[in-house]
Amino acid sequence: MGLLQTASLLIVLAAAFGTINYFLLKLPPTIGILVVALLASVAVLLLDSVMPAMTIAEDIRALVLGLHFSDALLDGMLGLLLFAGALHVKLQDLRAQWPAVLLMATLGVLLSTVVVGAGFSWITGMPLLVALVFGALISPTDPVAVLGVLREANMRKSLETQIAGESLFNDGVGYVVYLVLVSLAFPAVAAVEHAGPDSEVAAAGLLFVQEAGGGAVLGLVLGWLTFRVMRHIDDPSLEVLITLALAFGGYELAVALHVSAPIMAVCAGLLIGDVGARHGMSERTRDYVETFWVLVDEILNAVLFLLIGVEVFAIVFDTDRVTAGLLAIPLALAGRLAAVAVPVLVLRPFRDFAQGTVPIMTWGGLKGGISVALALALPEGEWKPTILAATYFVVIFSIVVQGLSVGRLANRVGREPDLM
Repeated sequence: MGLLQTASLLIVLAAAFGTINYFLLKLPPTIGILVVALLASVAVLLLDSVMPAMTIAEDIRALVLGLHFSDALLDGMLGLLLFAGALHVKLQDLRAQWPAVLLMATLGVLLSTVVVGAGFSWITGMPLLVALVFGALISPTDPVAVLGVLREANMRKSLETQIAGESLFNDGVGYVVYLVLVSLAFPAVAAVEHAGPDSEVAAAGLLFVQEAGGGAVLGLVLGWLTFRVMRHIDDPSLEVLITLALAFGGYELAVALHVSAPIMAVCAGLLIGDVGARHGMSERTRDYVETFWVLVDEILNAVLFLLIGVEVFAIVFDTDRVTAGLLAIPLALAGRLAAVAVPVLVLRPFRDFAQGTVPIMTWGGLKGGISVALALALPEGEWKPTILAATYFVVIFSIVVQGLSVGRLANRVGREPDLM
């Protein structure tokens, strides 16, 4: 199936499942599409088990595997989604929450990686270093899932900024930690040659600095240059096209330069969405740009959640993997609690936090397609099916259960006037 045919099929299915959700389930759009896609996938699998001669599941499984979900997200959709999400987070709001966002996106990700990795190693018996890879890929909150739910939840501005800002940055940091751990756990596929344990650690540290720092610098530089160009243009259509070129071209340039493309997209989006919108665009252009990127965001969200729902065909389930997946859910929540609670405790002597910050940010830290994509991108090996199954259990629980209840939790425990 060619690219155009694949894209057409995904759009048709997303529209069909979205329509079913609108009339029947009435869930938030992205969650509803995922639930309908998942129910349809499970129904096909059950039908195939009853009538194996039809081979429907095998045909769909071949189609799903042919979609290359990991490549489609990490090398295609992710840059646009992160750029679109960052456009709507204002620097002045983020500046007030910067210490908490920075600490949760760095120390929090590392703490969660260790907690989840150590626990998963104990649960499954897999080597600690391999389990830490699972901890790294499941620790970041997915900005796509988080920002989609935030539109439906009535949260305070400070909490919304903290969750949105952290999800944008911890996604990039988590991806870098994942790359570092993969280079250590699977040295045969690492991008650098290692002469021994000491050089492995040194190379991993260098890779982290290069990826994270380089991505931030590249994003800010490209965003600033784009802003300087847009200041001299008053053509809404052209300026929309320029922002699209920044998202696409900047992401591919970051990949070519071996720096973090997700962090690049976030930094460029933040600069264009704030400084660029205020000083480089007319009011008409701002409306064009905002409308265009909201539309891109919603369409890609619908397709992404559809893909998550049908990726069940790419996973092999057995008793051990189902058990590991179920136990991974509370383990991921424990890691998320550590990622939120420790930074809050560190910062509490110096600043106030709104009531309910820890439970809301813990429960509202949703996992999503990025975790599934990273699990699919792992090298083939003994433990990959277990990691993939556990990742899928955590992501489905996170989006469906946590995503549908975080708004009610915020209303219940976060009623105190905002102190920040």
